[in-house]
Amino acid sequence: MSAVLTFLELVTWRDVLDVVLVAVVIYNLLLLIRGTRAVQIILGILLLVGVYYVSRLASLETLQTTLETFFSVLPVAILVLFQDEIRRALAQFGSRPTWGIGQPQQVDSVFHEIVLAAKAMSARRVGALIVFERLEGLKNYVDSGIALDSVVSYDLLLNVFNPSTPLHDGAVVVQGDRIAAAACFLPLSKKAELSKEFGTRHRAALGISEETDALAVVVSEETGRISVAVQGEMIQGLDSNSLRTTLYKYLITDLYPAGGTT
Repeated sequence: MSAVLTFLELVTWRDVLDVVLVAVVIYNLLLLIRGTRAVQIILGILLLVGVYYVSRLASLETLQTTLETFFSVLPVAILVLFQDEIRRALAQFGSRPTWGIGQPQQVDSVFHEIVLAAKAMSARRVGALIVFERLEGLKNYVDSGIALDSVVSYDLLLNVFNPSTPLHDGAVVVQGDRIAAAACFLPLSKKAELSKEFGTRHRAALGISEETDALAVVVSEETGRISVAVQGEMIQGLDSNSLRTTLYKYLITDLYPAGGTT
């Protein structure tokens, strides 16, 4: 008991604050790399660290020297390997989610219009690409298109993606409950192993989900299939219910795990 009291006397509020802040930073770093290639890279680095200490204990001079040389350039290697994750972390720093800041009925209305439009375009084999801004801003991509700043609606989406209109090429970017712009240019995916069945829309959807944390809904012009690209992965073969569930998961639940919209 006396040891506990002595420990408490030695600990100051600055020590507690220091530990809490470090824990917050580590927790957010883990959230940032969760589900990315960074996890495998970090595990590989930790394995090499373990091998290094084993080499020291076993006096394996050649292996020890080789690993020490590797560790000397490791900071530069980390900057190169984690450049996408670092850029994303800096972009997210201080950012505010565009989803969940309004009333639940507003979110429901947006999702309802999107799902109805996707279902209708799927039935008519009309190609579409709708991008949702999450934490990272998409201003660069919005500026590449035609500004609309309109309420999300079924009729507007069908008119935008009508093949006879000049806006049907490119993507629609949705910010909150507004369509910010149409005919936006997106980066194409860099994945070399993509299936040949993926056309330009699907590659653009994957590309924006690789470059940012955005979510993209794609309707295939060839098959009418509805897909969602998020976190660099493609979720295919969605119907109305599964599309709505996916939108809620990535735009509401993941951003507000404690209680959905505010």
